[in-house]
Amino acid sequence: MEEPKDPGEYGREYGEEKFWDKARASFQQAGERVLELALQLFFAARDEKTPGWARTVIYGALGYFIVPTDAVPDFLPVTGFMDDLGVLTAALAAVAFSVTEEHRARAREFVRKLKERAGA
Repeated sequence: MEEPKDPGEYGREYGEEKFWDKARASFQQAGERVLELALQLFFAARDEKTPGWARTVIYGALGYFIVPTDAVPDFLPVTGFMDDLGVLTAALAAVAFSVTEEHRARAREFVRKLKERAGA
């Protein structure tokens, strides 16, 4: 049986930098809705008013979003991000009271800027 990883190692694989890398790289493929949901959850998790249990749910969903080889690999055209959308939607439903209008507005603004840069 494989030894469990040192918890500090997960930060390199699932940290904030990996989230932003995935958000920028997957914009064209994942679509606006998937990215906007991920960003809403991300901003809620960073908010100190969000309860710890809700952050745990959010970080689990964002970890799933970051991993490219999940239930349906992200590199598959069209279907690659459908499972991510399901996981993000379920997480959002579970912690909806923690996602504020400010979090949603920041997510929309980030997506808008990405669209501008992409020339969409």
